[in-house]
Amino acid sequence: MKKITKCFILLVLFTWVSIASYGQENKERNTLVNLPDIPGFITLKGDFHMHTVFSDGHVWPTFRVREAQRDGLDVISITEHIDYEGFPNELKYHREEAFRIAEERAKKTDVILIKGVEISPRVPPYHNNALFLENVDKLPYPYMKDTHHTFVMNDEIKRKDVMAPFEEVEKQGGFVFYNHPSYKWWDKKEKELFTDIHQELLARKILGGVEVVNSGKYNIIAHRMAEKYDLTMFANSDEHYEIEGSYSDHRPMTLIFATEKSKSAIEEAIRDKRTMLYFGDYLVGRMREAEPFFRSSLEITTKKITSGKAPMLKVNFTNNSDVPFDIKLETDYIVENLPLGRLKLKANETTSVMLHPVWEYPDTLTMDLVVENILVSPEKPLETQINVDL
Repeated sequence: MKKITKCFILLVLFTWVSIASYGQENKERNTLVNLPDIPGFITLKGDFHMHTVFSDGHVWPTFRVREAQRDGLDVISITEHIDYEGFPNELKYHREEAFRIAEERAKKTDVILIKGVEISPRVPPYHNNALFLENVDKLPYPYMKDTHHTFVMNDEIKRKDVMAPFEEVEKQGGFVFYNHPSYKWWDKKEKELFTDIHQELLARKILGGVEVVNSGKYNIIAHRMAEKYDLTMFANSDEHYEIEGSYSDHRPMTLIFATEKSKSAIEEAIRDKRTMLYFGDYLVGRMREAEPFFRSSLEITTKKITSGKAPMLKVNFTNNSDVPFDIKLETDYIVENLPLGRLKLKANETTSVMLHPVWEYPDTLTMDLVVENILVSPEKPLETQINVDL
C-alpha cells in the first residue's frame, strides 16, 4: 500500500512538473496566419505594445491573451505605463498585477507572455517600452508628481530623474525600444527626436529598438532611425480598447525569426534584429530577412506551350502565404497583357504569366522582380533575381 501511495505521489509530481514546463516553454505555433519560415528559423508573430485597465487601457489582462490566440499571435507583451494609473480608486495597484493575471491565462494557451512596461515621460527620451524584465515594481519614476488618474510631471525634471527607470532596466538585463517617434506626442520645444539621452541609452546598450509601425500606421522617421542607428524594428497595436474591428484585415504584427518558440529564443532573435513588420498588405524588413521570406513564400513552375505557331513559356507563381505581393517583373521576353510587367500575386493562389516569343528555350529562365509592398529601406522596395531551371 505504501509503495502504491508513493508511486501515485511521484506520478502526480511528475505530471505537475510536466504541465508547468509545458506552460513555460513547450508552446505550439499558432498557424492561423499563414506565413513562411525562412532557412534556419521559424516565423513567430508578436505584439509588444498594448495596455489594460492597469494603466490607461479598458480591458482586463486575460482578454489580451484571448485576443492574441484569436488573431494568430505567438507572443505578446502587456506594457502598462509605470507612471499612470487609470483606475486608482477601483483597483489595488501593483505594477506586476497585469502580468500575473495574464500569465495565469497564458499558461493554459500557446501564447508566450513577455514581462514588459512602458516608460512614458513627455520629455526626452519620451515613450519607450522595456521587455524581458524581472521585476516591474523596481522601476522608479521620480519625474512624476501625480499618477492617479492623471499625468502630472514635476515642475523641474533632472536628467537623472528620467534616466532612473532605464538604469533599472539595465540592471535587470532588459531590452528597450523607442515608441512611435513623432512630433505630436509630447511637450516639445526642439525638433530633434533622437536626442542626446537616446544617444546615451544607445551607447550603453540599453536602447536597442524602435517602433516603426504603431496602430497600423507606418512611421518613416522611425524607419530611418532604425537604419541609421541599427535598431530592431517593431510593429505593434498599442491597443487600449478591444482590438476586434480596429483593422479591416489583420492587426499589425512583429514577425520574429527564432530558432524555436521560447522566451529565450525570442529574446535572442530580437537582440539580433531578426524581425519584419506586417501591417495591411505591407512588409518592412532588412534585406537579410526580407529576401528569404519572399522566396520562401513562392513556388514557381514553368511550362513550354505554343500559341498559333509562336513558342511561349507559361510561368506559374504560387503564393503560399497570406501576404499578397505587388510585383514588377522584367525578363528578356515580352510579358503578355501586363503593362510595365506589373502583377499581383494573390495570397494562397497561383498566378500565371505568359512570356513570348521564346524561339529558343533557355536552360534557365532569369527574372528580375521588384516587390513593391516589401520595404527593405525607407525609400527602397525589395529587388531580387530569380532563376528557374527549365
